[in-house]
Amino acid sequence: MGNDKGGTMVMEQSNNLHSRPKLGTLFKSEPSLFPIGAEDDEVPNRKSSASMASPRCSNSTTTSGEGSPYIMSPWIQASPYIKSPWVINPSMLEADYGQDGLIASIVREEGHIYSLAAAGDLVYTGSDSKNIRVWKDLKEFSGFKTKSGLVKAIIVLGDKVFTGHQDGKIRVWKVSSTTSPSVHKRLGSLPTFKDIIKSSVKPKNYVEVRRNRNVLRIKHFDAVSCMSVNEEVGLLYSGSWDKTLKVWRLADSKCLESIDAHDDAINSVVAGFDSLVFTGSADGTVKVWKRELQGKGTKHFLVQVLLKQENAVTSLAVSRESAVLYCGSSDGLVNFWERDKHLSHGGILRGHKMAVLCLATAGNLVFSGSADGSICVWRREKGGIHKCLSVLTGHTGPVKCLAVEEDDRTSRKTDRKWIVYSGSLDKSVKVWRLSENAPDMKEIKQVG
Repeated sequence: MGNDKGGTMVMEQSNNLHSRPKLGTLFKSEPSLFPIGAEDDEVPNRKSSASMASPRCSNSTTTSGEGSPYIMSPWIQASPYIKSPWVINPSMLEADYGQDGLIASIVREEGHIYSLAAAGDLVYTGSDSKNIRVWKDLKEFSGFKTKSGLVKAIIVLGDKVFTGHQDGKIRVWKVSSTTSPSVHKRLGSLPTFKDIIKSSVKPKNYVEVRRNRNVLRIKHFDAVSCMSVNEEVGLLYSGSWDKTLKVWRLADSKCLESIDAHDDAINSVVAGFDSLVFTGSADGTVKVWKRELQGKGTKHFLVQVLLKQENAVTSLAVSRESAVLYCGSSDGLVNFWERDKHLSHGGILRGHKMAVLCLATAGNLVFSGSADGSICVWRREKGGIHKCLSVLTGHTGPVKCLAVEEDDRTSRKTDRKWIVYSGSLDKSVKVWRLSENAPDMKEIKQVG
């Protein structure tokens, strides 16, 4: 996608720390029960404030180096969709020569970005407007809207899209056909209406959530904050502010398990390696669950508590390439554990002044997005050493979500490159290209 004229944006070298916007009143401290239609501007930290003591991008093995200027040629153009509230800035495909750094920005005129997912050349974004918008080549390609429920999580699996909402529902969508890939139709919700009716008959299927208030065990009664899928075994995991982890069978949309997993809101869940599932919570713990065969089905058992701290656990990610679990928390730190060392603690990455709200991995790279508005890019070296390659700045609000796809146009076996999408409460999605072979400690800053 290209344009014939437009403005220019420059990536400027900087060795100084940039001031970060304070959270102020953007965030609320507690998720409410049945928050249908409510605003959701909170960091999922309910136990302590973020620490200001973490140095920029450092750990015991981190090295720093000089940054390099990045000259970009973005183009400013109006959305081709008259009714769209989105403005695209800049174009990517024709005016992009494969350089690293910020290559595009999609700015939404209203609504905060809470979730996003990348699937091939498509990007899905969810916001507090209850819309899920679909982008292709950074142009608005499609979209679908829910009647209620801020979009807090998105999973794309083949021709199906699963969206988790603040009203406690998981909605399921399907691309209508290969001839009309822009049309998404709603298939239903999890649990299905049939299963709700069937379960409601038996009193044992209800749980008490507060005095004189009972709900079906198979339903989330508070915000669905996170989801993860194990495609190999056909299971979807959902975590909620109702403190439960639920396990869904994708083949028939049945809720197989509802686990009282934590003492506070679950902020992150990720299906890992070796039949393990990891959950992180505002109660400050990271728990390990193992899936085991039981009769004709499966059951998950708690096998280990990796972390127990005062600060809320806000995000988790697993690197399948190196079999490492990463955990972000409200104190701005990223802890990690290594499978090769029997999930022993591998170290701490210190790169943020405020809460780490999201994590993503790709190849040997780890990305951490923070309430301080920055994204730290780490590379895992031999021996478990992590080096900070970049500090991506440009967002003016907390970075709430990340997604990564390999850049098929410029990636090589000797130099893999990745396209990183970052969604923020500043109402924008920024698109970055990053190389695994980049030198250490570049700070990339958008100017203008």
